[in-house]
Amino acid sequence: MDSISVSVNILERNYKLTIAASDETPLRNAAAYIDAQARMFRKQFNHRDNQDLLAMVALMQGTELNKIKDSFQYKDNQLIDKLAEIDALLEDSLQRSQNSL
Repeated sequence: MDSISVSVNILERNYKLTIAASDETPLRNAAAYIDAQARMFRKQFNHRDNQDLLAMVALMQGTELNKIKDSFQYKDNQLIDKLAEIDALLEDSLQRSQNSL
């Protein structure tokens, strides 16, 4: 794994990190997104404490992540149920074909 040093800026503060080279673009995109969201909260609520702004961004992102995880879990359960149905149908068909031999 090739490591690189990068610097990202969030709310006028630089963060220097060493990351895998393949993570550079996703990291920069995430930093830009966090910065934009925090600035939006700053403007929307006329709030100046960066720690509070970043906590609000983290809370918002955590909420969205949990929604996505719940959605995937629901879809996974649906898929498991459908696969069980298909398995039962195949098992039944196999049993009938073996009994007719």
